Amino acid sequence: MGTSKGTAEAPGGPGCEERPRGVVDLRGVAGAAFTVHYPSDAVVVVSGLPGAGKSTLLRRWSGAGAVPTVDPRAVHEACEAVMPARLPYAVYRPWARLEHFRLLRASVRRGGPLLVHDCGSRVWMRRWLAREAAGQGRRLHLVLLDVGAATALDGQRARGRHASARAFARHRRGLDRLLAAFTRHVRSGGPMPTPEAASVLLLDAVSRSRAAAVRFGTAG
Repeated sequence: MGTSKGTAEAPGGPGCEERPRGVVDLRGVAGAAFTVHYPSDAVVVVSGLPGAGKSTLLRRWSGAGAVPTVDPRAVHEACEAVMPARLPYAVYRPWARLEHFRLLRASVRRGGPLLVHDCGSRVWMRRWLAREAAGQGRRLHLVLLDVGAATALDGQRARGRHASARAFARHRRGLDRLLAAFTRHVRSGGPMPTPEAASVLLLDAVSRSRAAAVRFGTAG
């Protein structure tokens, strides 16, 4: 797998596309809006801290539902809707997580393009999903949002939903290690931090806003 690092400014335009291969680092890269192009059966996992903008990016890319998307928040809300209001989420969290895994597995096995919302700090989760995809002859692609803790916390406040301090700290530790490994990989080579992924696209707050759309399919 190759590694590319954008320059200080990248050309862009209405027809500009990014076709991730290996590690593509667009952090700190200015330019116009672009479309991210993946194979027709790609499983694309968008990861980052709570509040980093994963859901916003997925809504933009899903095209009003044209591309199937699996978001654990949707499962959480569906479970919440059928539970007594007095029952705290912690009580039925295991059931909600099980339902999320069932939905994720069924969505991968259904075939076709798939977008997945995931925190990205759990190595076992990413590897499990890569194995599920490989069982269908598909590849996993990772989009990792590197926006920093302060921006992510601002994002939580803006949406009115807050991860607990403990959960946020846990995700932050895991993602900090992963991002540090990718930074070392981009700068000096060395082992691929996520060998289970066919490609990795690294975005910060600026390049995240430039990633206007996603396209699945063959060249053309």
